Amino acid sequence: MTKHLQRDLEVLKQQLLTMGGMVEQATDLAISAVVDRRKDLAEQVLKGDDDIDRKELEVEDECLKMLALHQPVATDLRFIISVLKVNNDLERMGDLAKNIAERAATLCDQPPLAVAKDFRRMAERVRKMVHECIDALVERDVELARRVCLEDREVDEENRRRFAELQQTMKSDPATVERAVSLLSVSRHLERIADHATNVAEDVVFLVDGEVIRHLRLTRARAQ
Repeated sequence: MTKHLQRDLEVLKQQLLTMGGMVEQATDLAISAVVDRRKDLAEQVLKGDDDIDRKELEVEDECLKMLALHQPVATDLRFIISVLKVNNDLERMGDLAKNIAERAATLCDQPPLAVAKDFRRMAERVRKMVHECIDALVERDVELARRVCLEDREVDEENRRRFAELQQTMKSDPATVERAVSLLSVSRHLERIADHATNVAEDVVFLVDGEVIRHLRLTRARAQ
């Protein structure tokens, strides 16, 4: 590895870590905005979304520049490819955090639903997955990455429970429909953030071990 490539790889790693930190913060704030009914936190997430988009483009440009200039092979090539994939997942997580913040801002202006408190456990699971997938990436921790993949099933189950609860709430009281639909969207967005966190974890396994496990997850899902 040349000194120039080594230098650029370190710059790329720092940029990706910055991107990950921005997304983790946005997700954390969006979740708190829903659970604690904090409109100010929702507005903070909305204002920061453009920063995440700009950072995503910077990371992508850096990856493409390195592929063109250095023509990396083996482990270095795998790292850059993984960064491109992770970068995209992180940007999507940022978009989903923005979507949650938009719902939170609307819900804060309306009376709370009793079932809203049940989102705390699901939100905490998603918050944990986002933090762990970024830690796994930073530390190249395959075992942690594999645990994140397993945690995704729990979030899927939480999403199903929230759907059933909100469906019953709407049947019992039609006046709750608008708020319940917003909470259904929040639940779905949380579940999608968990999916992207799982994608990041799977990319960590590929980066470190060279093993593609994404299709194994899809096969298990179809078998259930």
